[in-house]
Amino acid sequence: MKRFLGGIFLLCVVFHFTSEAQTLHPGDGLKLIFYNISDQISGEYYIQEDGTIALPFLGIIKVADRNVDSLKQEIYGKYSNIYRNPELTILPLIRVNIFGEVNKPGFYYATGTDKLTDLIAKAGGTTPQADIGDITITRDGREIEIDGEKIIENGNKLNDIGLQSGDQIYVTRKWFSGSTQAIVITGISTLTAILIVFLRK
Repeated sequence: MKRFLGGIFLLCVVFHFTSEAQTLHPGDGLKLIFYNISDQISGEYYIQEDGTIALPFLGIIKVADRNVDSLKQEIYGKYSNIYRNPELTILPLIRVNIFGEVNKPGFYYATGTDKLTDLIAKAGGTTPQADIGDITITRDGREIEIDGEKIIENGNKLNDIGLQSGDQIYVTRKWFSGSTQAIVITGISTLTAILIVFLRK
């Protein structure tokens, strides 16, 4: 029953996030991968503060706050006017902040094809105190908790949980581990000593 409810919870999380169209903002980027052309133009290109991006042979394109899917279609169409039937993969590079119980907290770029484990690996992996089953994503002042263990177990990609530009991902600490455990034990010991002194009076 618990596993069943966990599956429903994960489904709700996926629906909640993917219901929002993905858009890009200054600081994000696009990764272009060409497979059948000789020009060396595959690479990562980043959005400037004015919301534009400079792509090889296409020049300046306004991309900020636009739907990623329609943007991909536009870019593919423009390159199709230059190359015959280009084999091209276009991946959004979204900038997210991962912090909490990871070894190298900070900003990282992720693609929709990355998995949660890939993103955590970029942040140097988790600390021994990390509770990977309790992850909080903050977006536009809203918070939602996700079960990272369930997502990893199911092999979900970041697209599946609808990761967005600017998301803040917080990996929580296990409540009863490490320094927390020591504090609790110390507190119990202190309370016990106080009770002994009190009872002796």
